[in-house]
Amino acid sequence: MLEISNLSVDFHTDGGVVHAVKDVSITVGEGEIRGLVGESGSGKSVTSMTILGLLGTRRARVSSGEILLNGTNLLEMSQKELGRIRGRQIGLVSQNALSALDPSFTIGSQMIEVIRLHQKLSRAAAYEEAVRSLERVGMPDPPQKLRAYQHQLSGGQRQRVVIAMALVARPALLLADEPTTALDATVQKQILDLLLEINRDLGTAILMVTHDFGVVSHMCDSVTVMRKGSVVEQGSADQVLTAPEHPYTRSLISSVPKLRLDDTARAVPRAERRLHVFQEA
Repeated sequence: MLEISNLSVDFHTDGGVVHAVKDVSITVGEGEIRGLVGESGSGKSVTSMTILGLLGTRRARVSSGEILLNGTNLLEMSQKELGRIRGRQIGLVSQNALSALDPSFTIGSQMIEVIRLHQKLSRAAAYEEAVRSLERVGMPDPPQKLRAYQHQLSGGQRQRVVIAMALVARPALLLADEPTTALDATVQKQILDLLLEINRDLGTAILMVTHDFGVVSHMCDSVTVMRKGSVVEQGSADQVLTAPEHPYTRSLISSVPKLRLDDTARAVPRAERRLHVFQEA
């Protein structure tokens, strides 16, 4: 479905050229969930935003490569042509729902606008579709949520709204850029489980941008690891998790914390117990 080949992206700054992405090649098959993993500054978000032409600055330049969506090179499209791809064929779930949603408008007005942009529906029909979209992502009391503003929703509810909006046109591919970073652990799992349900029930392929190998182990079929703008390792999730070849990959996996209450801690009163974090290679 998606094939990124030898992609390089440069940023032309006052201090010189920054090579943000260097000769990156990634594929995402139909119905596949691929993790794109790396620390901050590794180039993973730049890679994902380049797919839709959303780098957001004129100083960014694609110096080489191609991005094929079902055989069509997205890098050769105009912004108007890309506008027809965004939402309809590729949906985007951003990292911060607070920045993705407009605080001046209700959730309903924003969802109805997106639905009518992609579908020729009356406002009343678009409202009913918005209700169904929120029901699809497990939102309680959708009509009430459509009347609300973003500040009246919890973090998890806002993220469900963003996911619902990304799915209104039933895109075949979803770009999820760190969709759980701003959420607490319990809500993170709920959102990840929701994305898994969407993948299973709708067949939506997902490119999951994350720094967390815990997310990869929970939901990904395959994984690409980036460091300093380059791909250092990729393969099936099982292969990379159980037998990582690159030292950087091993360090990322070993940095996933595990909580264990040791025997010494158990011997002291509960109020004075301490959780010790240990790392497993």
